Amino acid sequence: MHPTAPVTDPADPRLSDYTDLTDVELRRRREPVEGLFIAEGEKVIRRALHAGYRMRSMLLTPKWAGQLQDVITATDAPVHVVTPELAESVTGYHVHRGALASMERKPLPALADVLAGARRVAVFEDTVDHANMGAAFRNAAALGVDAVLLTPRCADPLYRRAVKVSMGAVFAVPYTRLESWPRDAEAVRAHGFVLAALCLSPTSVTLDELAARRDGKLALMLGTEGEGLSPAALQAADVHVRIPMDAGVDSLNVAAASAVAFYATRPRP
Repeated sequence: MHPTAPVTDPADPRLSDYTDLTDVELRRRREPVEGLFIAEGEKVIRRALHAGYRMRSMLLTPKWAGQLQDVITATDAPVHVVTPELAESVTGYHVHRGALASMERKPLPALADVLAGARRVAVFEDTVDHANMGAAFRNAAALGVDAVLLTPRCADPLYRRAVKVSMGAVFAVPYTRLESWPRDAEAVRAHGFVLAALCLSPTSVTLDELAARRDGKLALMLGTEGEGLSPAALQAADVHVRIPMDAGVDSLNVAAASAVAFYATRPRP
């Protein structure tokens, strides 16, 4: 157990992991390089620990120091207790849940390891919105997706907002980042997956038609929030799939589309 330590100076170097959390570009550059991410809120912190991530430190207001006493007792990481005002000064925003933890990242697994034993995989191409990324991981965890593959320009699933929106589901679904997309589509296919691209294509089948095929291994490809999948990704796919819609709506938010597609194509007994 590491004793809790009150901190009164926002410039204290022990709090450096938590500085400027609202500066998205800074944190996106800094966190992967330094091998850390921030877990916010009691449930997310507990889920990160349960998933095997090692804690670097905690920053807590007094109320949450009590709520997380069992976690404090079990860790040898430093625990910094601060006032809500000091927490806001350090992080740049009002920390509503009063509990933050700096966690160590794990090395991303190899593609072959992520795909081993998987039947349903989601491939996200250039999804840059952190809220959509978090929601997509939550959908994947809830709806039978075994692994997630991210193209190089996708948002970081371990960025604070993505983790928060996912409610910690980013810790529950194996994922890795592809190095050369869409060339890596062939590697996914080599593992026995049918690549199904969600798009508005004149050659597309409906999602119901895809689900009726009951493919043993299926990789669902979803594109950006605005433009959808790239022409190169569409060319790499085995089949184009559309979600039929009414009322003149031609597309859904990528997180909503992923939920519909994951549910419709979930493995059946």
